[in-house]
Amino acid sequence: MQNPNRRDRRPQRGPDNHGLQRAVRYLGRYRRQAALPYLFLIVATLSQLAVPHLVRNIIDAVTEGVVAKTVLQNLPKIPSAVLSQALPKILAFLKLPADWTKDQLVTELTTRQNNTPNLLLQAGMAIVVFAALRGLFAFLQAYWAERNSQAAAFDLRNDLFAKIQRLSFSYHDRNQTGQLMIRATDDVEKVRLFIGQGLVQLVGAVVLIVGTLIILFTTNAALALVVLPVLPIAMILFLIFGSVIQPLFARIQIRLSALNTVLQENLAGIRVIKAFTRETTEQAKFRKAADGVMNQQLSVARLMTFLFPLTFLIANLGQAATLYFGGRQIIGGTLTLGEWQEFSLYLIYLFLPTAMFGMIITQMGQAAASAGRIFEILDAKSDVTDKPGAAALPLVQGRVKFEKVTFRYFGSGDPVLREMSFEAEPGQTVALLGATGSGKTSIINLLPRFYDPTEGRITIDGHDLRDVTLDSLRSQIGIVLQETTLFSGAIRENIAFGRSDATMDEVTAAAKAAAAHDFIMSFPQGYETPVGERGTTLSGGQKQRIAIARALLMDPRILILDDSTSSVDVQTEGQIQKALDRLMKGRTSFVIAQRISTVMNADQILVLDQGAVVARGQHAELMEDSPIYAEIYNSQLVGDTPGEETPNSRIQSSIPRLPVIAAV
Repeated sequence: MQNPNRRDRRPQRGPDNHGLQRAVRYLGRYRRQAALPYLFLIVATLSQLAVPHLVRNIIDAVTEGVVAKTVLQNLPKIPSAVLSQALPKILAFLKLPADWTKDQLVTELTTRQNNTPNLLLQAGMAIVVFAALRGLFAFLQAYWAERNSQAAAFDLRNDLFAKIQRLSFSYHDRNQTGQLMIRATDDVEKVRLFIGQGLVQLVGAVVLIVGTLIILFTTNAALALVVLPVLPIAMILFLIFGSVIQPLFARIQIRLSALNTVLQENLAGIRVIKAFTRETTEQAKFRKAADGVMNQQLSVARLMTFLFPLTFLIANLGQAATLYFGGRQIIGGTLTLGEWQEFSLYLIYLFLPTAMFGMIITQMGQAAASAGRIFEILDAKSDVTDKPGAAALPLVQGRVKFEKVTFRYFGSGDPVLREMSFEAEPGQTVALLGATGSGKTSIINLLPRFYDPTEGRITIDGHDLRDVTLDSLRSQIGIVLQETTLFSGAIRENIAFGRSDATMDEVTAAAKAAAAHDFIMSFPQGYETPVGERGTTLSGGQKQRIAIARALLMDPRILILDDSTSSVDVQTEGQIQKALDRLMKGRTSFVIAQRISTVMNADQILVLDQGAVVARGQHAELMEDSPIYAEIYNSQLVGDTPGEETPNSRIQSSIPRLPVIAAV
């Protein structure tokens, strides 16, 4: 198997947000709904931007009230001669017309003092209203953003699962299960978090910064120019940080995939691990993979712990500049305390989203790396697909023909089949016999187009398999693979896996034909008995008989049995074989058998060696003409049901029982 990490390393070349852009475009499927969080965000941001101005009004109102009270208290104490000289300065300080009289000044100051409580109440109520608006629309924004991100993740996961289902066997041969699982779970979740949080925070930060800059320059351009140079410096730092950190996140995902693969393989093979007392070794392997994840995450943490203090240092420099130059304006009388406080609050609105860019870029880096891995699967090309204009395969009779078929796995290496040619007539049983690696499994993998031939062609009733649709082809082929796979659920559901609309009578008939009905009924729940994950609650023979029943329920025109009786005892094999002898009539059947007794009654036996047919014919012919077949026959362990005489048992009774050396 090729290194599954080969493709995963591609994102390490540098930051590439193309996959993330494609993931964000999934929101386009919801159009108006996708726009709602950003509309609510704008309203919440505007409500937030209004608060500093209201705070300014409160401070200025308090300041003016205190000054008015102080001046009113001290005016009677000032001698008239002194007051006439000081009045112009007092009017200038209070920013009142220079030609006002003392009485006008007193009236204005009294009005200011009396209006101060009302101004405070109005500004306070306005702050509460804007805070409530901000809270309400922030909640709506967060809710709809989360809802949209969940919808996008739902679509991504479904598209990813559907693509994995459609990819050819060769793709799955080259990629480990753990790698695919981590992309459908953890990678999708990282993309979802960015769509639901990071993207909204990014837009919110931009809106807040732009709005704040507009307000700062319209209220005090000179002071705004003091802090403006800080922004480009921070932005440059974030861009550098993003270009460095995204490949690191890609490496984390690769290490996490490797860790997940070790875990998945160990859970699947836990019985083997315990049987061979390999717990310590496997634990060391897992620890090594976990160390790889931890070390990579620490590398990212070191970079982040350097960036954030640097960002806050820059922000503090901007704040210090504001304090200094703003203080000088207050002393010069060109800036009020309320205006200075308003500017300071807006400055927080400027630096806070700037600091948030660090977290946003971190999340974006993770999401971009994960999106690239997701779309690497979604963009993968399947080796076996319906060609343009492929027609549905009509109901077939079952004439199968191999014409000079050569086949290589993954298009390289030595061929496992070499210019193989043979023909199976409708209703014939074709047995495939040969040593391990002779090409038996490759032949039955080519029939349902799990793979395509490298050279030559395969036809069914004259139709080239590459000219018909996969669904129409595979719906007419029943398969019982060597490795029996059952799914969590009831026995009935597993038998009806290929025909979910099958009636209970049809399910029962298929189970009886596969000699499975009796043991199924021995369970308290009968056909509703759960089989457990991968059928762990059943024996190997029971699982195999259910798999045979599943294939028979499809009523296929072509039947493939890949060593389908290897996990049953001799007595059960005899029962199954009798049922298969009846059910294979009228169907073209391809049988790979471990026991020689299964192939003796075949209409055609193909003896394979190193990917080529070295002998063909029926049992009697091959015993005379094929030394390889005779050797296999004579070395085969033969066993029939004790006490039950079969046509084969009379022939085999004179054959010594020897160990199996070349049955498959």
